[in-house]
Amino acid sequence: MDYVIRKATAKDASAISEIVEAALRESNARDYSAEVIDQVVQSFSPDRILRFLTVRQVYVATLDSRIVATGSLDQNAVRSVFVHPAYQGRGIGRGLMAAVESVAAEAGVERLLVPSSITAQGFYHSLGFVKRRDEVQGAERTIIMEKVLAAADHSDMK
Repeated sequence: MDYVIRKATAKDASAISEIVEAALRESNARDYSAEVIDQVVQSFSPDRILRFLTVRQVYVATLDSRIVATGSLDQNAVRSVFVHPAYQGRGIGRGLMAAVESVAAEAGVERLLVPSSITAQGFYHSLGFVKRRDEVQGAERTIIMEKVLAAADHSDMK
């Protein structure tokens, strides 16, 4: 599957918002109530995405020029990784995470954090992230996970 990962632009805001909403409503619905999903969806309106573009490094994965996934790097934290449900399980999320990790490592990040949904915890674990703690806000549970980046792993040094 030939997908392309690139930095997001302001023109991508609506498409990113749609992908996030689709993933939340279809994939995360088994782990979160409709009320929590509705609340989180509001946090990813096109206007909010435009704001994220000014404070985070936001990336998209495209397939045949269509945006199918998104993720961002906010200093040492991976945020807002979503793959449209129709494209999940095809390696696009893994590719997006590899790109984000590479950017983080190049920036000197040694420990990468990710606030994971219950739904995505297994995905991040498969990429080498380890659970550190749970955070609960109302009915929403987030799992804070961490990964030591390879460039920062000096355990083989004597």
